[in-house]
Amino acid sequence: MAGFKDELSPELVARLARELAEASPSFDRAAFERLAVDGLDELELKARIGLIARALAASMPASPEEADRTIRAALDGGGLHGWASMPVDEYVATAMLDRPDLALPLLAALTPRYTAEFAIRPFIETHYEATMAHLRAWTADPDEHVRRLVSEGTRPRLPWGRRLARFIADPAPALALLEPLVEDDSAYVRRSVANHLNDIGKDHPDLALETAARWSGAGEHGAAVARHGLRTLVKQGHPAALAILGFDHDAPVELSDLVCSPATVPIGGETAIGFTLRAPEPTRAAIDYVVHYRGARGPKAGKVFKLAVRDLPAGRPVELSRRHAFAHVSIRRIHPGPHRIEIQVNGRVLGSAEIEVVDAEAPPASA
Repeated sequence: MAGFKDELSPELVARLARELAEASPSFDRAAFERLAVDGLDELELKARIGLIARALAASMPASPEEADRTIRAALDGGGLHGWASMPVDEYVATAMLDRPDLALPLLAALTPRYTAEFAIRPFIETHYEATMAHLRAWTADPDEHVRRLVSEGTRPRLPWGRRLARFIADPAPALALLEPLVEDDSAYVRRSVANHLNDIGKDHPDLALETAARWSGAGEHGAAVARHGLRTLVKQGHPAALAILGFDHDAPVELSDLVCSPATVPIGGETAIGFTLRAPEPTRAAIDYVVHYRGARGPKAGKVFKLAVRDLPAGRPVELSRRHAFAHVSIRRIHPGPHRIEIQVNGRVLGSAEIEVVDAEAPPASA
């Protein structure tokens, strides 16, 4: 099965070469194509982006101003979209790092074609004041992609991106950029704001909680942004995070009839988790289940999976179920052995069951 890295292919190199050559006669198309495909097939995704970006640096016009005009002309011609824009972003972030006056507006022009959230980060580190001035102005940009770049590009723990130690230590300057975006007309932007708040909560939970409480009480969209932005703290059972979202951590809820069937599962198979909840009084319940996977060296910390939000009626049983697969995925390898499954309601673990995961060739036993 093709992976993301295969998007950065010789065919993409040829398309990128054609678009840039049409934009400027100063672009060395032959040199670019030769350098950009030399060893490309042996590389993973980020290394492919780097190789193509270095080929661009060797082939683009030497003048930064002319390179800027070349890229903008290709953009005006409808090119440099999708995956093809990623090595161009990387080129701007490396070859033009000493020219933020050209590079930052160029990244704003590039980001609607895919995203410049990774390329903006070296400029935050190297040209902090100039970059922050652009970011502040971009919060009012008419293009939602540029506004999203403000939030996503400053996330302290952006997946696949370099961490921004400055904002991990002190998120206040980045948080100030988020304030105008909480009520943004675009759900695309608001989701990025929520993801940024979730990042802040990993290092500064009190600040994230204070911010979420403030956002929840104002505006049309603040409550939804806060809810998504507190998801990690909620999964961890943080009482204050749960309270902001309307859940009582200490509400009495009883768990019964917890069964995982089958109790022995081959790698690649699944089990059905079933249980009953009962509360003595009406209770709003955030219901999760936690899987303690078996690692190569023993049990791992629990991975929380969202199951449901339910209003439990007073005294009446509520049955719930969920199927869970024990299959290898890109971020997790399944190992044979005992795996514990816990039921968590409003951040409290109410009970657990254990299943046995076996090699795929072993037949599953009945529950």
